[in-house]
Amino acid sequence: MKRINLLSPRLANQIAAGEVVERPASVVKELLENSLDAGASQLDIDVEQGGVRRIKIRDNGTGIMKDDLSLALSRHATSKIITLDDLEAVCTLGFRGEALASISSVSRMHLTSQAEGESEAWRVEAEGKDMAAAIRPASHPQGTTIDVRDLFFNTPARRKFLRTEKTEFSHLEEVVKRLALSRYETGFRLSHNGKQVYDLRPVTDQLHAEHRLATLLGKKFIENSLTLDVEAAGLRLWGWIGLPTFSRSQADLQYFFVNGRVVKDKLVAHAVRQAYRDVLYNGRHPTFVLYLELDPSTVDVNVHPTKHEVRFRDGRLVHDFLFSRIHKAIADVRPESDAAPTGMESSGVSGQENAITEQSALHLSNRSTNNNMDWMRSGGMPSSSAASGSINGAEVRGQLEGIGRLSGYAQEYVSSTEEVDPETGEIKEIAPMHSFGETGELEQRDNYQAVPPLGFAVAQLHGVYILSESESGMILVDMHAAHERIVYERMKTAFYQKNVASQPLLVPINISVSQSEADLVEESSHVFESFGFRVERTGLESVMVREVPIILIRGDVEGLVRDVISDLAANGVSDLMESRANELMASMACHGAVRANRKLTITEMNSLLRDMEVTERSGQCNHGRPTWAHLSMSDLDKLFLRGR
Repeated sequence: MKRINLLSPRLANQIAAGEVVERPASVVKELLENSLDAGASQLDIDVEQGGVRRIKIRDNGTGIMKDDLSLALSRHATSKIITLDDLEAVCTLGFRGEALASISSVSRMHLTSQAEGESEAWRVEAEGKDMAAAIRPASHPQGTTIDVRDLFFNTPARRKFLRTEKTEFSHLEEVVKRLALSRYETGFRLSHNGKQVYDLRPVTDQLHAEHRLATLLGKKFIENSLTLDVEAAGLRLWGWIGLPTFSRSQADLQYFFVNGRVVKDKLVAHAVRQAYRDVLYNGRHPTFVLYLELDPSTVDVNVHPTKHEVRFRDGRLVHDFLFSRIHKAIADVRPESDAAPTGMESSGVSGQENAITEQSALHLSNRSTNNNMDWMRSGGMPSSSAASGSINGAEVRGQLEGIGRLSGYAQEYVSSTEEVDPETGEIKEIAPMHSFGETGELEQRDNYQAVPPLGFAVAQLHGVYILSESESGMILVDMHAAHERIVYERMKTAFYQKNVASQPLLVPINISVSQSEADLVEESSHVFESFGFRVERTGLESVMVREVPIILIRGDVEGLVRDVISDLAANGVSDLMESRANELMASMACHGAVRANRKLTITEMNSLLRDMEVTERSGQCNHGRPTWAHLSMSDLDKLFLRGR
């Protein structure tokens, strides 16, 4: 074996660059984060050939002092942390002090800066060599410009792994997009090969924030999203979540920020997926742009070289908070008004796309009034009034109990036409609470002071759809899909209100597991008990299932328990038991719902409409399909060219 030698500074920098600088997008990310940490309110990014030939970034931040310019290109040199306490509560995007050193070691880099309060600007150059940085005077306003040319010119092995110009620029553009979504108070300009791609001005209010979202993510996202702004136990969650009907085939429209830093976290992904579980097709992905704010000391951002991952001190608390709030927001989406808000008229498109757009317009009528975000505080991000003090997990988990309660308005329209046995799925007919009469629209309207959100039934089309007249137009309802959701939600309510009845096994099931898995079962016995399972540790590497919930008694109990253990080990939480029970109840509801070609009376149709208005998630069936669509009078006028 050869003798141990110290690596040369150049080689050490290039090794570090292997962690930090993967492609041109990595360079842009590191440089833009430095600019944002310097307080820049305007960022101009000019790139050539996907960033491989040139990346030029100019900011108007505080700049770098002359005496610090050469030090800025050294490894582990930073102005953002000094002590261990600073590292444990990082509030900046960058803090490792490796970005400039790594970038300069694999490119030809020129850095020009004028510090705040100084009258002269200075320039330093580095070209991937072991040489002292030369500093000379320059002409430049306050702020910093970094010009990076010929990326990987001295490491051809790295350069050959780069993709096409189009691919590299798409990665670079995504980086700019994420940072533009994280800092609304900052302006961004991006150009590629001399052609302007984005010109985003600083945001000062909610309307302009949504305009930036529409520019970056598309108008359809804004038209089909709900705003969210909730807080509890020192945590605050705000942003936008897409309606279930606006799902994607890939998880490509999902942005999550923790204290302004974009992250990809398994715990977060699990919580969001669980919240959308009941309203999406298999294989479909929800859309969201969400921001989580919490005490920096409760989250560790120093767990990955690229800082894309974080670790929460109380992951279970964060998971439950995210799940409960998103779950409740989706559950609360019900027909409330069939008058589209100003500025959100239907674009006149036809088919399901129009139905989805209109449906979202109904639910978003209070978007601008319910979210008074202060865009000028906290660096352009909404201010948080979360109470200080210790984080209380029970407080967050207790919010789940409130999900499902009916508002006073909803109770006015409560109507029940069937009773469901939660164990067998059998539907028993009972008399409706409201009677409209078999004929006569006048009698229907006399029972109400105003037209209900889904209006009054007019006719049944081909035994499949209900045609209803609303206050501002017409509504079409898929009666089987709507009834399926109603039955399913009632089955779940009845099932869980009984505290999940369980049954002892005549022959307990013994399962061989590893010692660590047996330890996990012992520590997490409450997770199993909360869902009607009794799983006990019987040896160093064995557990025994003695009781199971009645609804799952005919299922693969051993397989389910093993999957739950695996889920607990990976995520710290598991929703598999609830998921399996819900799948079974969804199947029962599908078989128990009214079938196509079944003739309904006006009374039955109106009763179904009233049930939809008070049922959680009634906008989608158990498989994620929309249950109703709305066409306003203006839509109908456009369809028939009235007024032309």
